[in-house]
Amino acid sequence: MAPTSDRAAVVRSEPGVGPFAGRTAVMATRHGKVALLAPLLWEGLGLRLVGVDDLDTDAFGTFTGEVPRPGDQLETARAKAQAALERTGADLALASEGSFGPHPAAPFLAANREVLLLLDRTADLELVATAVSTVTNFAHAVVSTPEAAHAFAERIGFPTHGLILRDGPDPATARVVTRGITTRQGLEEALARALPRGFGEAVLLETDMRAHLNPTRQVVIRQAAEDLIARASALCEVCGTPGFALQEVVPGLPCGWCGQPTRQPLAEVVGCLRCEHTRRRPFPTGERTADPGRCDLCNP
Repeated sequence: MAPTSDRAAVVRSEPGVGPFAGRTAVMATRHGKVALLAPLLWEGLGLRLVGVDDLDTDAFGTFTGEVPRPGDQLETARAKAQAALERTGADLALASEGSFGPHPAAPFLAANREVLLLLDRTADLELVATAVSTVTNFAHAVVSTPEAAHAFAERIGFPTHGLILRDGPDPATARVVTRGITTRQGLEEALARALPRGFGEAVLLETDMRAHLNPTRQVVIRQAAEDLIARASALCEVCGTPGFALQEVVPGLPCGWCGQPTRQPLAEVVGCLRCEHTRRRPFPTGERTADPGRCDLCNP
């Protein structure tokens, strides 16, 4: 393994002149992500992003559940990128995949996790970027009156954020009546189709989490793009490969009272995706001692 150094600096390419400058990546999406991401990648990496129009990304899973994902979030993004490469014959592809559910560290909070994957066939390289945010309008409501439906719609940011209506209260069995609802008239028409006999039963109203109909999600996708730009611009100090990034967080920051190791980060280890070079970065938070409130001895 190459020697590590606490003082070595990560080599960073200048925006627009790095290893991806002047190249073109293809992206299969039906939900407006090319328009969302292309300006960021051009400015940050000098990378052109173009869409693949004739590839149905719904075949890789839908938020409404009719089509299950072929694997986990990363595996699905990888499948999308590989399909775009095969369809176009290109050598560089970008794929995006989002998920919504309980936050891993705080299950009582809803979270949006976005993954961006840049697959470079020429360099045999895969860069993976992520962003996780609890700022999301991911929600649903069982409604049986127009007033309840419109109240929920207003709460989730309608009409700038879209809605989906199902024909019953149980998401496991209710069928999608209408998706992409973005007008009051459209909502009322969907309600009428779901409940042709009038309001006496209940239907399920939920947020449409597809990127082009959810500006709140778009913010998190941009955050993932910023992470991707940072990773693609961080070059290995030894071999110059992009993606010289975090591999491990080392706990053990000493308590400010008793001096014993805590579970707070003492160091980070960054490393190369290609060669074995790693580097240890001490005190990643800037703090040299931990708050006693985070110490298992001082605050058991």
